[in-house]
Amino acid sequence: MNSQDIRFTETNSADDSQGQTWGLDGNLFWFMAGGSFTFVIILLVCFSALRMGFIASLLIAAVPLALCAIYVFVFRQGKPANYDMDCLDYWLSGSGFGLNPEKQPAHPLCSSKHPTDTSSMI
Repeated sequence: MNSQDIRFTETNSADDSQGQTWGLDGNLFWFMAGGSFTFVIILLVCFSALRMGFIASLLIAAVPLALCAIYVFVFRQGKPANYDMDCLDYWLSGSGFGLNPEKQPAHPLCSSKHPTDTSSMI
């Protein structure tokens, strides 16, 4: 086969994917690794240094790991980019621009709540 018969086509398919580590998209592995590291450190401090019971230490140490897992699997894994920030913005400031007239601000030049009301113009 001659080299002139081979057709080369450049594609961007590798740029579209951030890859996966242990089934987690992109860099989500680092959130779980950080939560696991924090779990182990808190477990050691509570059980060894503070002499707490093992079950109590385990429950206290499980909090950061559970929070990381909830964040990763509810807000990031398999969701569109910036889904977590959009949810936070929605919870803090309510819905964004929409066609709901109840949530739209009043027009600054209209004295009436309804812009089509002409009774105040007479």
